[in-house]
Amino acid sequence: MHELSIAESIVRVACNHADERRVTRVHVKLGHLRQVVPSALAFSFGLVAEGTGVEGAELEMEEVPAAGICRRCGEESQLEGFPLVCRTCGGFDLEIIRGEELLVEFLELEEA
Repeated sequence: MHELSIAESIVRVACNHADERRVTRVHVKLGHLRQVVPSALAFSFGLVAEGTGVEGAELEMEEVPAAGICRRCGEESQLEGFPLVCRTCGGFDLEIIRGEELLVEFLELEEA
């Protein structure tokens, strides 16, 4: 379950940037291609956050759909599932431009 290690990283990032203030909300962008199970990440986040300045914070997840540009025809396609294929020409040679994100977008903190 890689969600546990992802949750540990999110909590570490939040603690490092909170400057000893309590974190009330963490907003994360998750690319579709990261294959993260939201319920598993939320559960792991709650466990890892215990005893830290992030304990009790809301984890808000925004899924970023996958998209790519076909190297054969040049069209941009939203990539719904596997195999990743151009929706215009059926080509498999794609440059992924969205969907691989794993980013702590912002934190909400209590005033010092």
